[in-house]
Amino acid sequence: MWIDSISSVRSRAADSIHAACRSQTAMVNVMPYDNILVERHESVGLIRLNRPAMHNALSDALMSELGEALRAFERDDGIRAMVITGNEKVFAAGADIVELQFKGFADVYLDNFVTANWEEVTRCRKPVIAAVSGLALGGGCELAMMCDLIIAADNARFGQPEVKIGTLPGAGGTQRLARAVGKAKAMDMCLTGRMIDAAEAERSGLVSRVVPAASLLDEALQIARQIAEQSSMAVKLNKEAVNRAFETSLAEGVHFERRLLHACFASEDQKEGMQAFVQKRKPLWKHR
Repeated sequence: MWIDSISSVRSRAADSIHAACRSQTAMVNVMPYDNILVERHESVGLIRLNRPAMHNALSDALMSELGEALRAFERDDGIRAMVITGNEKVFAAGADIVELQFKGFADVYLDNFVTANWEEVTRCRKPVIAAVSGLALGGGCELAMMCDLIIAADNARFGQPEVKIGTLPGAGGTQRLARAVGKAKAMDMCLTGRMIDAAEAERSGLVSRVVPAASLLDEALQIARQIAEQSSMAVKLNKEAVNRAFETSLAEGVHFERRLLHACFASEDQKEGMQAFVQKRKPLWKHR
């Protein structure tokens, strides 16, 4: 869930971005935060992890700001997909060890470490894409796995090296990694701390696509736009159904899927989508 970092920054942004996020006018609006950069690209919200001197170590302040930004985009009806990224060298190198090194059991238990502010991305109903360049280690790898899609640059490397600092992944790493790549490779990565490159990550099922590093953000934003062009209602239902596959038996999952399919026929977008198909035109979604 973490790897070494240099220092921690605990300041939080005082200004909310919600009102600014609702603006429909600009291609890119940069919002005021200390540890992240938030931009709006038409119907896509972009969040850049921004602690470059600390290798984007996931401090408590950064994770709280990330949660605030995600919640603001969730409330904004004009945003229909989100992208989280880092910089060219690192997505995120893990939790902030300087911040954590002297904490004891009572500290992490009473502070509800991880649960308190690490899992907001898993509560997003809108799709979230991780655009990973460079290192995604420990908590950085776990954050990427919380997203719905991982688009990896060809220089990306993934790992769960917590065993090397006497701990284990605690933000879902042992569970999501095993579901993504299987028990054998998850055991290999968690017990040895071995990193895998983008090509191996794609072969193993951890990432959706590998693209040239120079075009990573453009590719991720384009994929997000393709998603945002669909009916947001249908996108959310598809996301919910796929996620249910990891929590239920096959029979229960198929039953759940069938109920969602039937529910679609109560929507305006189902009527519009099928009529547009028959009429050979582009659908005009109402997102309901």
